[in-house]
Amino acid sequence: MSRVGLVVNPVAGLGGRVGLKGSDGVEIQARARALGAEPHAQERAVEALEKLAGVENLEMVTYPGEMGADAARAAGLAPEVIGRIVPGETTAGDTRQAARQMHERGIDLLLFAGGDGTARDVYQAVGLEQPALGIPAGVKIHSAVYATNPASAGRLAALYLQGQVAGLREAEVMDIDEDAFRRGSLQARLYGYLQIPYRASLVQGGKVPSSGEAASLAAIAEDVAAKMESGCLYILGPGTTTRAIARELGVDKTLLGVDVVRAGPKGQKVELVAADANESKLLELLEAHGGQARIVVTPIGGQGYLFGRGNQQISPRVIERVGKEQIVVVSTPDKLHALGTQPLLVDSGDRAVDEMLAGYVLVVTGYDERAVRKVSA
Repeated sequence: MSRVGLVVNPVAGLGGRVGLKGSDGVEIQARARALGAEPHAQERAVEALEKLAGVENLEMVTYPGEMGADAARAAGLAPEVIGRIVPGETTAGDTRQAARQMHERGIDLLLFAGGDGTARDVYQAVGLEQPALGIPAGVKIHSAVYATNPASAGRLAALYLQGQVAGLREAEVMDIDEDAFRRGSLQARLYGYLQIPYRASLVQGGKVPSSGEAASLAAIAEDVAAKMESGCLYILGPGTTTRAIARELGVDKTLLGVDVVRAGPKGQKVELVAADANESKLLELLEAHGGQARIVVTPIGGQGYLFGRGNQQISPRVIERVGKEQIVVVSTPDKLHALGTQPLLVDSGDRAVDEMLAGYVLVVTGYDERAVRKVSA
């Protein structure tokens, strides 16, 4: 008999597509909903749980409603439901209590859907005493306790429960100061470790800050600027590499936001169309400009994500509207080298879009310099 605990943070990722760079706190969650945000943690939990269908004699313990029972039943499971919640008003305390109670019931693995804040709560509740694994559903996932995507979380959990993953690895629980993050300052902190089942191809790495590499950044920026098409919109994702491009264009860039510029005729100044844009603003601009646009993104250092980590404003709808062929990937050579043979990753929240993006991509690494990298969904 395999016993699995499930905890879902129902508001995880709520602030992503609306550009709030996180979902921690009642005030931010209210702002996100006012901007039209919709929760996606449930569907991501279901996607993971569906991969457990082949595990024989599986028992699941979870919390009521939106904290697990709804997702478990949607995946075809019949969970044991414990504890109590106030629907629509769950807290970090509920997550900690749920994790402790499931651990006390002798589960083999604790699955939790959320982001870095949820990982912190699980760590505070069970520490290194309980094998656990994260289903990525947050905005800014810096922690190394998460699978690469929900389906990978389910596959890895199934392998572990079936005895096909021998060991556990201590993985970092990281989180950032969201208020500082919204002001453009990235302040990450190590809170502790969780023991997770490990298979390199199924688990994401921890976020690694990018090094300066001023000469490489300048060469990439010069290349992108020289090849811009007049009248075309350029959606610039977060990061120091895209900030260097904006600097080359004479535009102020929000380091951790998504900005939009429009190229003019050669010799004319590039226009900043929108700063720190959310999904709805991007879709509005694409509609107004007939979809003539490019998306410029850089992989996250140490993880390799192009979409789905910290840039959810560039949503599946935005990606579909622009098209795969109009995505420009930029990276310094050192950042690519640090990833080794690991492919670049996409976890946009829409499996069809992720599969569309999979394959191979040319990465701008300098002026008239390109590298070919595999992209995996």
